[in-house]
Amino acid sequence: MSAELRAKLPAKPVRNKAQAVASGVIFQAERQARERFLGSYVETVYRKLTNDCRSFVRAEKLVGDAAALLPGLVPDAELLAQESERPLKDKEGLEVDQGIFLSHVLGHSSASRHLCHAMLLPGPETLDRLPYFRKHGAIDLGAAAVLRLGKASVVEMRNPRFLNALDDTTLDALETAVDLAILDPETSAAVLRGGLVEHPKYAGRRVFSAGINLTHLYHGKISYLFYIKHVLGFENKIFRGLAQVDLPPDETAGATTEKPWIATVDAFAIGGGCQHLLVMDYVLAAADAYMTLPARKEGIIPGAANMRLPRFTGDRIARQAIMYGRRLDCDSPEGRLICDEVAPPDEMDAALTRVIDGLTSSGVVSAVANRRGFRVAQEPLDLFLNYLAVYAREQAYCHFSPALVANLEQHWNAQSREV
Repeated sequence: MSAELRAKLPAKPVRNKAQAVASGVIFQAERQARERFLGSYVETVYRKLTNDCRSFVRAEKLVGDAAALLPGLVPDAELLAQESERPLKDKEGLEVDQGIFLSHVLGHSSASRHLCHAMLLPGPETLDRLPYFRKHGAIDLGAAAVLRLGKASVVEMRNPRFLNALDDTTLDALETAVDLAILDPETSAAVLRGGLVEHPKYAGRRVFSAGINLTHLYHGKISYLFYIKHVLGFENKIFRGLAQVDLPPDETAGATTEKPWIATVDAFAIGGGCQHLLVMDYVLAAADAYMTLPARKEGIIPGAANMRLPRFTGDRIARQAIMYGRRLDCDSPEGRLICDEVAPPDEMDAALTRVIDGLTSSGVVSAVANRRGFRVAQEPLDLFLNYLAVYAREQAYCHFSPALVANLEQHWNAQSREV
């Protein structure tokens, strides 16, 4: 009924004030009904979608299967395809319903753990690519690459036109690269680094990452699921390792396959790039590099940084960085709370080789054990999943907020930028 009522309204860009209010009332009534339904039946729905938790279904497939199982609970593929053609300001915000659904799943103790388990399994693309990588020691995945450097597997982020920004075109390749680096039997550590970029200001230089691709965001080319795949996918694999099908990915089970990770920060780590640093075991930064989490200017939540950054900098600096846009220079007292080592920009390659050698020369037998010890004390799985239950819903509303569009136009000059 509500969908039929909304279908009678003009398209969003041409609605008058009364019609816009009517659309909001319809959405509010629908979402209140979804919240009530999922509050009572989320476990039943999740078990139905996962064959009573015998099948592992990733979040992006889970929402699609939910649309088929219960039409109207979340948008189906046809509605999402229509939405994908619109700029962000003209979207109806149908993906908010995906956020509501995932929030309830992540807020349920057993369902959340099962979904996290599914997201930590190596992807099918990984298993197809692994033999080639093991043989050649290098692989180009387009938006990411992996190559061996000494006893480390180096994952290189590659989106040169957009300063190695993250978007829907980069996540799958990056996650496969992370999988391969972790599974590489020839190395005992892994590295995350940005590749060379094309921007005139940084031409011929490496850049770590500009975070979310704001140009794609403004033009409606970033899906809501981008945020979930980022935080619950490859970044979570860096932090927690890869799971096995028959064992839960909990520190108490000791069942994940993992390696210590090093980040190499050239130029800057902005937004999502800075978020990556918070799951690393060692951060090497260029002396001229800096970090920012410009959530205030973007109007979104910076992944899991709200939970993790205070562990590094304390609460006040974390709030200043996230809510007031404070820049942290890597070579500063505040920056060194995150960065373990700072090197001259033209000596970063040599410094990275030295760090890898130092970390692996005596073996890393205890590295995984110590990583698990830190995790269980600082960010046990239930804490992470409880955070994501809030994040999933709140980020969905942020993503489709008119304030986000206004921020991008004011601070990013988004109208004049080409996709």
